[in-house]
Amino acid sequence: MSYDRTILSRIHSIIILRKQKKMSQQELSDKLETLAIYICRGSISQIEDKSRTVTDIELYGLAKVLGVSIDSLFEYPIE
Repeated sequence: MSYDRTILSRIHSIIILRKQKKMSQQELSDKLETLAIYICRGSISQIEDKSRTVTDIELYGLAKVLGVSIDSLFEYPIE
């Protein structure tokens, strides 16, 4: 299952959360790989700039690696 661009455009906090954890896109990709979720650094960039959709398992992995709930990824930016 993939989320459409409308939902994807609501995912505001991935880049903010990643930067708060002082994690590079490559480090995020590497941590996702330990969960058997394979998203390359370039795809992380595309997700952050909202030009790539996210599957349900990718959304789960992003939330787990970033230490937040899936729901919180759909909230307004954390500043």
